[in-house]
Parts: sequence; C-alpha cells; structure tokens
Amino acid sequence: MKLAKFYDGVELHREEKMVYARLVAPHRVLSTCRSCSGGLHDDLQYIYNHQSCEPAGGHMNSRMHILAVDRPEEYKREVASSHNLPFQKCATLGTAANMNNAAICHERFQDLEVVTVCTGGVEGNAGRAGDPASYYEPQEESADERAEKGGGLEPGTINAMIFINRELLPGAMVTAVLTATEAKTAALQELEIPSRYSEGLATGTGTDQIAVASRLGGRAIAFAGKHSKVGELIGRTMHDAVLRTLSLQNGLTPAGQSSSLAHLERFRIDEQEMCQGIGKFLSKDDADLFKKSFSNIIKDPITVAAVAALVHLRDKFVWGILPKSCTAEIMVLYGAQISAAVSGKSQRINDYMQMLSSLQKSLDKQFFLEFVYQAFALGFSEKWADPKSEGCGGAGCGDEEAAITQ
Repeated sequence: MKLAKFYDGVELHREEKMVYARLVAPHRVLSTCRSCSGGLHDDLQYIYNHQSCEPAGGHMNSRMHILAVDRPEEYKREVASSHNLPFQKCATLGTAANMNNAAICHERFQDLEVVTVCTGGVEGNAGRAGDPASYYEPQEESADERAEKGGGLEPGTINAMIFINRELLPGAMVTAVLTATEAKTAALQELEIPSRYSEGLATGTGTDQIAVASRLGGRAIAFAGKHSKVGELIGRTMHDAVLRTLSLQNGLTPAGQSSSLAHLERFRIDEQEMCQGIGKFLSKDDADLFKKSFSNIIKDPITVAAVAALVHLRDKFVWGILPKSCTAEIMVLYGAQISAAVSGKSQRINDYMQMLSSLQKSLDKQFFLEFVYQAFALGFSEKWADPKSEGCGGAGCGDEEAAITQ
C-alpha cells in the first residue's frame, strides 16, 4: 500500500512486515545496512525497514532474524525478492518493531524538505553508550560461534529512514547521521528511558540502524549539523518520529512517564519490588494500604518531582559534579522532600530531615533504594495520621523514627 509521496522524489509503501521507500529520483544513500549495500552509495533505488521477528515470546531466534544477523546478503535477497524488489539496489534495515507503528514526520523550510520515517522499541535493548557489551566479532570464528553471537542480541531497535530533497555532500551525509543520533538521544532523555545494561539513562538501543537519502542534483549542501537549517529539520523530524513511534510501540509518552517508578526503573525494580521494599518499613495494615494505593501515590506530580530530583542528584554525584562529601546532607534534604510529598504535610519537612538523618546514606544502588523506600514509608505512615500526634516530640514521632530504622 502506498503511504505517501514527497517532493516528487520518494514514495513510501507498507507491505506486510515491511515499510519501504522507492527512490523515484536519484539519491545519495548512507546507511548502516549490513550487506554490501551499506555505507555510501549513489545508485540505490530502494530502502526498506523489515520486521524480521517478534519482539517477545521466544521468537528472537526465528530463521529470518538469524539471517539478518549472520548472513545479511542472503537476508536482503530473500526479503527483496519476496516483495519483487531488485535486491542489488536495496539497502536493508531490520527490526522486531511492528511496521504498523511506524511514524512519519515531514518538515519544510523554504525550498528544503526533510522526511523521517521511524520505528522503535526500547523495552528490552535500550542502552547507554559505553555500557558493558557481549557482542564480539573475532577475526576467525566457527559456525556455532556465529550462531551464538547472532542469537544473543536482545529485541529492541530504533530504525530511521531520513529523506532530504537536496543533495548533501558525502561529509554532510555523515553529519546528518550525527544530528539524527543526537535528536534520538534527546527524545530518550525526555522520556527518561533507562539503560537495560547499567544504572544510567539510555542513549539509544544496542541495535539501532539508520539510512539517510539525499536527492542528487543542484547545489549540494556541505553541512548538516545543528547550526544548519537542514540539521534543524533533521533534528526535529527525528526527535518527533522517535517520540511518536515509541508511543505506538511501547505506550511510552511524556505524561505516562510522570511516575516515581519510571525514575527508579534504572535500578532494576518493578512495582512488586517497590511495594515490598517500602512495606518493610510500614505496619502490615499500612503496607497493604500502600500496595492498594500504589498507582495514585507514585503518579502524584509532587512526589514524582521529589523522586526525580533525588535520582538526578545521585547522577550528579556519580558524574563528579557534586562532591561526595555532601552526599549525606543532600540525600537527607531531598529524601525529606519525598516524605513530605507522600504525606502531603510540607510543614513537617524539618522533622522528616531529622528522622532520615539517622539512616545510612550511600550512592550504592541497594543502600540508595533502601533510603528512598524509607523516605516513602515515613511519609505514608503520616499520610492519615491524627494531626494532634504530629510534631517533633509528639506521640507519633518516636514510633515513626523507630519504624524507619528497624
């Protein structure tokens, strides 16, 4: 099915598990295609993004996925031939994402047009550049080693096809990829996507792919960085396409990420673990009530802001921006913000600071999470408390302090 046509130079089609672009006019193409069509070419006629496997359910070792990883030329030939495309003239991108969730973004400035088509998924394979890796290509390897290497890749890929109606010089094509990559990372940062391989925020996925096509002819553009108009359009369309496709594929939206758990997922916890961690510092009745109220509590904007602040400040310590000698003071101050947000009693923040000051403060993941859990528990234990029992030295103060230090 034909989806759209842009600047009389490119047609977009979707057929079964593939979205492909027919280059009606000659284009220069730079792509991450693993076959001989990868790299820089001026003679390609098609670029396609193909769903080679399912993203979950044990289908990652499907035949087409293994071909895509281990025998890219054979993979390209089979996919292209099944859709009556000349495989010698095709550049290939492969993914587990649903092609019906592809996002198309189009921007103009005077005579300049940029179109970005993006698919994406980040739930299994999001990573931060420099994270520990497992994929290695030695100079010599057996067939068994190649199969094991290909089968070890996790699902989750952001793929982009970018089309520009003006010619870009070869160097500008590379700059366009840089600009698009930064735009993708900006979108992931806005969504607070966690790395699945470290405690950092993701900058992409481990298998991201891209193809940039610029129409040949006329005065060529020499620069596609952030200071250029073509770079601006590439950045905007890539950023918006990533956000749209992740909304469709993974249900990830800015509003949906307004959750305390979304900011703590980087530490490999889920709802059950968070409830159990906080429940340890509550009475049984309060723990049961917290579990029932979990969704409302973690999505409260004031609580989300307090948790996000503390997690981000931890990053500042890890990155060396803040001196670690200030860890205790800052954790107590912002932990008390969490307690006050959960209880809804901001006037108690000084009391919460006093109670939290006796706890262990550390950037270590386990100790950090324990501190956050206790800050939640302290606030929740007072959420429905009788106001007459509040205040430093009041009847409830000693009980709460004992509860969070047990």
